[in-house]
Amino acid sequence: MIKALLLIVNPIATWDGIIRAQRGVVFILVVYLLPLLLLTSACEAYGLIHWGKLQHESLFENMVHMGTGQHQIASLKKFSPDETLVIESAQLLLSLAVVFAGAKLVKAVGETFRGRHTFKQAFTAVVYGLGPLFLLRAFNAFSGISPWVPWGVGIVLSIAVLYQGLPRVMEPDPSHAFGLYFMSAVLLVLVTGLTRFVTAGCLGGDFPKLLAIVSDIAARLPF
Repeated sequence: MIKALLLIVNPIATWDGIIRAQRGVVFILVVYLLPLLLLTSACEAYGLIHWGKLQHESLFENMVHMGTGQHQIASLKKFSPDETLVIESAQLLLSLAVVFAGAKLVKAVGETFRGRHTFKQAFTAVVYGLGPLFLLRAFNAFSGISPWVPWGVGIVLSIAVLYQGLPRVMEPDPSHAFGLYFMSAVLLVLVTGLTRFVTAGCLGGDFPKLLAIVSDIAARLPF
């Protein structure tokens, strides 16, 4: 969490420290990424249980002298601890999948620019680059904040952080540095945006069948 904050306020020095440390994939995963995800998941879980999330439902009302109109009402749904556990566990796994898929994509993009980058380099850049995005997810705890707001602010900060870090970690040819950064940023925006669409839709009640699956799994938990 501290590293994610430092990347926002002092990205150059923080990236230089990350590069000097030369940490491996397992170390970064266990010591940095998992604690960050668990912390933000705990914050979001507290909010889901105690404050809930607004869910929108469409209603059709016959309006006198105005025909039939479609309206939306919002109701506050508080999730049970079991449902919250299922949701946050799924989101944690989804976040890990995003990181590994993102690292693979960034490495593949680097190869299109004739670079010979390792998975460790791509993984390091993606994990620390997306740190602000994962950190801002803690604000999803508040029921009045749309899940898209933390994502929007977080992805902008992550793109800014990656601008300083990606060339330092990946060490591309100077003539290809901006192209590698731009394509990597676009791919990460698309991947994280897609996962945000799914998770926000689930919490907002847009995918009732998915919520039904969550409730069914929660009901089968042995505790």
